[in-house]
Amino acid sequence: MEKTKKRKLNISFHSDIDLQTGSAETQDSESTGKSKNSTGSKGQVWEFIALATIPIVLVFGNSMLVPGLPEMQRELGINKFQSSLIITIFSLAAGLFIPIIGYLSDRFGRKVIIIPALILYGGAGILAGFGAIWNSFGVIITARAIQGLAAAGTAPIAMALVGDLYDGGTESKALGLIEASNGAGKVLSPIIGSLLMLIVWYASFFAFPVFCALSLLAVIFMIKESKQHSKQELRKYLGKIGGIFKEKGRWLITAFFAGSLGLFILFGILFYLSNILEDKPYNIDGVVKGLILAIPLLGMVITSYTTGSLIKKNGLLIRWLMNIGLIAMTLSLAATLFFFKNIYVFIGLLTVSCIGTGMLLPCLNTMITGAVEKSERGMITSLYNSLRFLGVAAGPPLFGWMMDKSDQVVFITVSSLSLVTLGLVFFLIKPPRQIG
Repeated sequence: MEKTKKRKLNISFHSDIDLQTGSAETQDSESTGKSKNSTGSKGQVWEFIALATIPIVLVFGNSMLVPGLPEMQRELGINKFQSSLIITIFSLAAGLFIPIIGYLSDRFGRKVIIIPALILYGGAGILAGFGAIWNSFGVIITARAIQGLAAAGTAPIAMALVGDLYDGGTESKALGLIEASNGAGKVLSPIIGSLLMLIVWYASFFAFPVFCALSLLAVIFMIKESKQHSKQELRKYLGKIGGIFKEKGRWLITAFFAGSLGLFILFGILFYLSNILEDKPYNIDGVVKGLILAIPLLGMVITSYTTGSLIKKNGLLIRWLMNIGLIAMTLSLAATLFFFKNIYVFIGLLTVSCIGTGMLLPCLNTMITGAVEKSERGMITSLYNSLRFLGVAAGPPLFGWMMDKSDQVVFITVSSLSLVTLGLVFFLIKPPRQIG
């Protein structure tokens, strides 16, 4: 009886649902069903708030600039592709450096990485602002690349930190909060970006240090991190990472791809909307445009937090929500082919797509974070976030290229990609009834 119970407590998540012996830490946390920190305490609430500030700051670094891209084109005399690089270079730099930063966080700790990253992030924002004053596109792009490097040490590491701090349903709820905060940043950022543009088009660059400072103080004073971290040599560490992919690669790579696609479509749609709203027949700009951009994202925020709160470690519910989310994305994006000239229906369909994304991403976060031990969690979550950033990087330029072809090309492409991803997730990601 005791042996059977022990085996049930140590289910290792992968597509074939192997059973294997788990660590004492896993048995402990699963048997109590509580977070590794306090449960429902006031201190935990403050930790949640501090954790939530990290993805918000990260998202502000990209989404807050989206409403100002057309104005930037006019002021700097650049074309649509060059303006899209403001988003792409940031995300590309982050995507390339995240795996390295992930290893360092496993080696030295999460806060040791997050704190200097926030400082560098804010400082590069000031440099970008001066680049705009000097009318230097080169300085802005350089500053954005530095910001991207710093971004690699923010939200991706926060996801690993959540896995370190909490367990069971508390972990899923915290990861849902991380994704909801990410979405909340996307809701607020176009509105804040539009308001800042009333001062001057590059005011958003100088706002970054303020948000970074607030997050920095929250992380320093509200989050208490365990001092125990992996001291293993690099070769052994990489061998363990290789072993994880050998054992779980089929579902893990599929999950990475699905998360990347979700962000690719999201940022591509934001870029698309930001450009078409200023053209005829809409002629919408300023704060009103920011509010319209926020509507689909609000659907994603509410859904992300609700999903994270509901799924806990329920593998069956996770499977259902992932597939329903991808079905919603596929059908709504396909339907835009017939309604993209009707702005009200068009925004409604994009909101349904974002709701689907809000179902998908928290489920992926929970599975990926729970798939590995603490000593390798930073690298695995970093690789996942690296691909998410590359999805963001690819969105604006590829959507800009497709927009030059036709609106039909845009939505045929993204609905087809969503359908392919639905098929991959349905057949390759089959979580057990209880993840952990």
